[in-house]
Amino acid sequence: MKVTINDVAKHAGVSIKTVSRVTNNEPSVKQATIDKVNDAIQALNYQPNLAARNLAGTSSYVIGFIYDNPNAYYIIDMQNGILSACKDLGYELLIHPCDSKSADICEELIKLVKHNRLSGLVLTPPLSEDPVILAALDEIDASYVRIIAGEKVKDNNGLAVLVNDKSGAISITQHLIDLGHKRIAFLSGDEQHESTKERLAGFKQALTNNDITLDDSLVIDGQYSFESGVEGAKQLLSQSDKPTAIVACNDEIAAGALFAARLEGVDIPADISIVGFEDSPFSRQTWPKLTTVHQPNEKIAQIATELLIAKRRAQASEHSRIFVPEPVIRDSSSSPK
Repeated sequence: MKVTINDVAKHAGVSIKTVSRVTNNEPSVKQATIDKVNDAIQALNYQPNLAARNLAGTSSYVIGFIYDNPNAYYIIDMQNGILSACKDLGYELLIHPCDSKSADICEELIKLVKHNRLSGLVLTPPLSEDPVILAALDEIDASYVRIIAGEKVKDNNGLAVLVNDKSGAISITQHLIDLGHKRIAFLSGDEQHESTKERLAGFKQALTNNDITLDDSLVIDGQYSFESGVEGAKQLLSQSDKPTAIVACNDEIAAGALFAARLEGVDIPADISIVGFEDSPFSRQTWPKLTTVHQPNEKIAQIATELLIAKRRAQASEHSRIFVPEPVIRDSSSSPK
């Protein structure tokens, strides 16, 4: 027989209303009462009725994950991280892919929040970096947390989890320089992503730190896709003065570059070193396995969701967190000939 809120109240020796206040995380309940109710919940393995909770209030116990990103591995990691936090904290997850370039994107998100009475949104790039979208959400007083690239929060616009892509790019480029590479190329991701700008800035900074002059012909515009990596590598390999190493803006691009190089009979890493960024499954599915930069996307998403829910419960002790990606050295990088 299913355990009900009545059973919990009876076991804890409190009223049904008190159990409801505890499960809804209302701040005025005494800690001794909270402990008593939680002990009863655990003893009886009680599962609160989320549907009833959603109907009872002005907002639901649902967090929305909003994304526009072609990288399936990134989306899965984000989804798993958010879901982990939601399960631990008694929330459900609504997943909503969208087109950030759509003329109706603001209206779409506003309708989503209102129709589902969402408790909050987890926003990923490029949505989290679009001031027009953020302003529209602020207009309806929507709660959200941004996952963004950067070294620090550049404004006071609410909650944010930052990824220091610039530092990661400096580190991975320095790894190649320490191996002896000087003619190093860079394959970019989508220009509307701040991560692209930050990773390119880190690449350039590493060259400057080592008195290496940047050759603009070695910086290739592109997108965060395998196909973009293929096309970018073909451009680089067609040059008379080929690079000895390539820094790709993510692992998917790097995998495409490696594929193109192998089609041309170029040995990796003997003829050219290729490194990626993010440490996604792409980096471990290539041959050779990619040297890359570890970015803990699942943990980033989990922390972002915890910050969002803590704010809703008026329990927030911090408004931002920063992650610094670190290099993972594998088989696709070595000293030049």
